[in-house]
Amino acid sequence: MNGALPERRPGGTVVIGYANALSAPEVAWSLRDAGYDVVALARRTTRPALRRSRSVRVAEVTAPEQDAARAVADVARVLDEAGAVAVFPLDDAALWVVHRALAGGATARLVGTADTALALDKRRQLALAGEAGLDVPATAVHDDAAAVSATGFPVVLKPAPAIVEHDGRLARPAAAVCADAAELAAAAPSIPAGVPVLVQPYIEGVGEGLFGLARDGEVLTWSAHRRVRMANPQGSGSSACVSIAVDGALAEATARMLAAARYDGLFMAEFLRDRDGTPWFMELNARPWGSMALARRCGLEYPAWAVDQALGADAAAPATAVPAGVLCRNLGLEVVHLLMVLRGPRSAAITSWPSRRRALGDVLHVRRGDTWYNADAQDRWVLAEDARQTVVGALARAVRRS
Repeated sequence: MNGALPERRPGGTVVIGYANALSAPEVAWSLRDAGYDVVALARRTTRPALRRSRSVRVAEVTAPEQDAARAVADVARVLDEAGAVAVFPLDDAALWVVHRALAGGATARLVGTADTALALDKRRQLALAGEAGLDVPATAVHDDAAAVSATGFPVVLKPAPAIVEHDGRLARPAAAVCADAAELAAAAPSIPAGVPVLVQPYIEGVGEGLFGLARDGEVLTWSAHRRVRMANPQGSGSSACVSIAVDGALAEATARMLAAARYDGLFMAEFLRDRDGTPWFMELNARPWGSMALARRCGLEYPAWAVDQALGADAAAPATAVPAGVLCRNLGLEVVHLLMVLRGPRSAAITSWPSRRRALGDVLHVRRGDTWYNADAQDRWVLAEDARQTVVGALARAVRRS
């Protein structure tokens, strides 16, 4: 693995957002440790765990889910008031808002890709992945969820865009696993009318990620991990993940995809490796990923490197060994995982489900050498607050659904 390690740091203030993104604490600390001042954008409707940080300033802005235009104006204002040298979107909503703020005249260097079609549209990602030789699930594209039909159940119904604007507000429609036509019909109304949707076969397997930093389509660094547990066993982000060796063939094909897009910035290529060993391409995250903690526990300061690159810092690329077998756990999501297992699957398509006894043992057993998301010696209270909010939020969503 080649690590892009900067020879000089430009310094200055970097605005990151949103503060409730899974990666936000780790990104903030990576930048802090590299000598940057950090301002985190926080939706006024939230109280992110980063508020407990002693080293990060938090700026409240309108939530784009309430008023997208006002959110764009607020972000532009914060960039100006902070004198930001760079702005670093951490989630899909922030990507949408930040790109519009910069297009409207806000002055800060964007950290990450300027290609919003690639960053936010799964159709473009799937097309590029297929052309690069990656294994892509058979995908049917429909112009509207109401027109969806399928055969060969079970299937996954997902919106093509990661973020949609509807009545002046942003929304992030969720994907659904559907065992039959009845479940498909029940899931379709959750996606707003007129939003293109994808229908793919449901694939059981283990999630893997390829991560790195690219410059003008050339990948400078590589690392990889495998999901040990998902917060929701039906399909979600990791509650525990472990570093693994980079699959050379997979990296080669992913590099072709990024080269074709002349990609700049951090990336995560997400795969699902099925029981036969085939790694199916799921999506490309054109921003920091939720498991940034694991990368940092392996000595990979991706966020700081990405900002350095965006600001034109000189960088070398010495060979750096990435340790395999480093386990990183999210305290709050581990509790959520246990609650999800106890609740049981929500679709008849899910035939493989963790046993309650095993889930309890896995979550409660802490091994020597386990590392944790959001654990920082200078900001100890962030870990506790993040875990509390994660569990309380999951319980509140469960009550609303019921």
